[in-house]
Amino acid sequence: MLGAWALAALVLVVGGWDAIVARRFADADDAMRLLQVRDWLAGQGWFDVAQHRLNGGDFPMHWSRLVDLPLAATMLLLRPLLGGSLAEHAALVVVPLLTLLATLALVASIARRVGGEALVVPALSMAALAMPLTFQMSPLRIDHHGWQVVFALAAVRALLAAPTTRSGAAAGMALATLLTISLEGLPVTVAITGVAAFAWVAHPGRGAQLRALVAMLAAGALLLHAATRGPGFWQPACDAMAPGWLAALGLAALGVVTGRAVEHRGVIARIVALATTAVAVGATLLWSSPTCLAGPFGTLPPLVYRIWYLSVLEGRPVWAQESVWAFTTLALPLAGLAGAAIGWRGAAGEARTRWTILLALIAAGTVTAALVVRAGATANALAAPGAAVWLAALLARARGIMRPLPRVAATVAVLALAAPGTLAGLAVLAVRPATPVKAPPEAFASCATALDMRPLAALPPATVFAPIDMTPELLVDTPHRAIAGGYHRGASAIAKVITGFAAAPGAARRTIVASGADYLAACPGMPELALYRRIAPAGLWARLARGERFAWLHPVALPGPARAWRVIRPLPEGRSAP
Repeated sequence: MLGAWALAALVLVVGGWDAIVARRFADADDAMRLLQVRDWLAGQGWFDVAQHRLNGGDFPMHWSRLVDLPLAATMLLLRPLLGGSLAEHAALVVVPLLTLLATLALVASIARRVGGEALVVPALSMAALAMPLTFQMSPLRIDHHGWQVVFALAAVRALLAAPTTRSGAAAGMALATLLTISLEGLPVTVAITGVAAFAWVAHPGRGAQLRALVAMLAAGALLLHAATRGPGFWQPACDAMAPGWLAALGLAALGVVTGRAVEHRGVIARIVALATTAVAVGATLLWSSPTCLAGPFGTLPPLVYRIWYLSVLEGRPVWAQESVWAFTTLALPLAGLAGAAIGWRGAAGEARTRWTILLALIAAGTVTAALVVRAGATANALAAPGAAVWLAALLARARGIMRPLPRVAATVAVLALAAPGTLAGLAVLAVRPATPVKAPPEAFASCATALDMRPLAALPPATVFAPIDMTPELLVDTPHRAIAGGYHRGASAIAKVITGFAAAPGAARRTIVASGADYLAACPGMPELALYRRIAPAGLWARLARGERFAWLHPVALPGPARAWRVIRPLPEGRSAP
């Protein structure tokens, strides 16, 4: 396991070395996570998770402080040795790789529990080569997605142990931590809890494990919510743990614990007990949090939903993705289903029960990943032990070939199958080569990444009206304030930015001036700005990109391709400033 991790870590570091040196984040959320940790270490309160340089800090982030802990601890540990800046940079590399280590350790343990030592190396190989998984744990990927995978796997590992109170409590605490980190873990939590419940229906001897799981899930979620939200404990929310969700978990625990009374009264009685509990939990959510039925994005303004949310591809289903990434994401989960089915067919007794549990969870993970592609990391991790069944069988057959050259060739061919996602993606590219989108000509040179916004740090601290996706790195790299990032709790601020860049110049001016911005800044050629040009060819940004000038925007000279304009405000008597 350590060898697989060391090799994967080496590949990730070497492959991402340029990005590591430049601190070029793969996603804006990683920059915002760093900003959140910096602010906490600089004195911002533990319970205060608002970003106070973003739209005046008028909304708290829905993120959990739990993910900040390993980053902050690593920075503080390394500061005496490396100094503050280098310690921070090192933490951005070390913490994701430690997340990968934990993931591979859990994959190895799950493989061992369902299929013995023979599955460990094949499972590790498939996990380490799964791009949707390793992407979430590559250097600089410090957002919460990697930890979601870790705690989901920890819960599955506990569920596959002997069905005792101890294993159930371990699974429940892992799921409580997962939900506290992000409510994105709700589907896998429901899947794991549901599989444990159906296992109890079929085998009443698993009742102690189920009761401990649900009880610890409810209690752990309650304690972690109090520990991370403090004064905001009672604040309602659909996108994070909140009183409504806690009430539902508590009622689920009560129903499962009282279901012990019918544990030995037959399958029908146990099904009725679970169904009654499920109805009560659903009714509780409907009563306490009716707006949550539409999901956390259901109340977004139409403009924000259409232009911003539908462009966030990680939250969309596989059929909304580029075909290469869709096939890359689902190939290993589908291979895992096939392998787990083979393992189930060849097992008996308790071993078959474990394979049944894993097969059901791989199926649930695959469906979830198909509906929301960012769940593909967890689906790939769950699938690796299942897919290892047929990979181990093929390796055994290849090694059984007597003649040396055919044996080596067959072994290499089989090892190539350890990366079904990569093979599927390459096959799609071979059939349908990617065609670059030709952008309309611009009056400015194009930025390579959001890092090209760094020269704005030379300007006096001010409020910058910047594109949504570039704002987090702008806040990390400069002392400026900004209007909006890609966070749905700030939907009104997102609408301001969209309007400012895409509306006609007159309406855009009113929006930008009303926001209090001192500067308008942009990075030509970046996807968000290309979107504004496409949907609003007569909008402010499209016209600026064509070289038009406006009296109320005074160009500011900057090195590099980034562009900035000083916003000229109307004088009190209504005349334009010179």
